[in-house]
Amino acid sequence: MGCAGSRDKRDAKKIRKPKPWKHSEPITRVQLTRMRDEFWDTAPHYGGRKEIWDALRAAAEADTTLAQAIVESAGVIVQNPDLTVCYDERGAKYELPKYVLSEPANLIRDS
Repeated sequence: MGCAGSRDKRDAKKIRKPKPWKHSEPITRVQLTRMRDEFWDTAPHYGGRKEIWDALRAAAEADTTLAQAIVESAGVIVQNPDLTVCYDERGAKYELPKYVLSEPANLIRDS
């Protein structure tokens, strides 16, 4: 007989950063930060639970090892290993844009 917790370990996807991507136009770190803040401020209004959004934000801003621990402890079901699509235990869908998960290849570095 399998133990009840075995499903979670098998289904858990190893989290990784999104593949390199480019924004539609080069942006600065300030612009990227503003976009991220706007997303996190408005995301909970589109549905889902605030505590899951908070966990996803913490995971998005952490390294992959810590992100893995955060989503597992919050009960987040990771659909895409780069965290762009996740679900909570009630089946609510959470979609994260790449810009909250990693920097674009065409980020303008401060000189």
